[in-house]
Amino acid sequence: MLLPLATLFGCLHADPRVRSDFFTDQVGYLATAHSHNNYDQRRPLADALERGFASIEVDIVLTEGELYVAHGIEDVEDDATLQVLYLDPLREVVRRKGATVYGPSRPPLQLLIDVKTDADSTYAVLHDVLSGYADMLTVWVDGEEQRGPVSVVISGNRAVERVQGHSPRYAAIDGRVLDDRSTMTAQTMPLVSEDWERLGPPVPEARLASARRVVEQMHAEGRKVRFWATPEDEGVWDALVAMGVDYIGTDDVARLERFLRNHSGADGRSVD
Repeated sequence: MLLPLATLFGCLHADPRVRSDFFTDQVGYLATAHSHNNYDQRRPLADALERGFASIEVDIVLTEGELYVAHGIEDVEDDATLQVLYLDPLREVVRRKGATVYGPSRPPLQLLIDVKTDADSTYAVLHDVLSGYADMLTVWVDGEEQRGPVSVVISGNRAVERVQGHSPRYAAIDGRVLDDRSTMTAQTMPLVSEDWERLGPPVPEARLASARRVVEQMHAEGRKVRFWATPEDEGVWDALVAMGVDYIGTDDVARLERFLRNHSGADGRSVD
């Protein structure tokens, strides 16, 4: 259930269940942890940030000129805008942390925005909204990246040509394996995501082999990789870590945190 503004800010500022050390640099950063549909967590944003998740995913819909956090228009709640639930709280986190989310040595927090309504019209409003938060975002101007504490990546219904054509640009594009990436630099399309179920027949060995090929190809292009709809299974997570998948998605943030913190971290990326 989505939290109203007062409750969310209470989580970030006053709720004793939120560890005070989040606002220092003591949170163990989880470089491969991705919170799928983060708004379904008991405490959106806070539950993932406290656990050091590198990436947070949120669905948005455009209705009546506003961007709401919801899987569909039928799920919209009055106060659940993108600004209220994510952008305003993140700005406050960045302010309190000193122009960073997890510390100056960490990469930006990835905010993956999954667009559920029309690509072009939703992106037009999203671009205008994000421009009001440029002080905390990674921004691209004439092809040059100006890294900020939060990097927005657009997934779902993607207005690829419109995103490419904007300067300044406040978001990058989440690609797909079948996209034409020949004109897409890794700055424009830093991430490529694919449906786990489309990787091949439901035979673990075959699907894992397909996944490895995707990882190798995208890493050769300088892009990161995420698979969606992966099983909430530690055996699968082990395999994803071993093959170098950059973001492992979960709906159970506590379970993935435990797994990654207990993992050997042999590649040096899972836990830092």
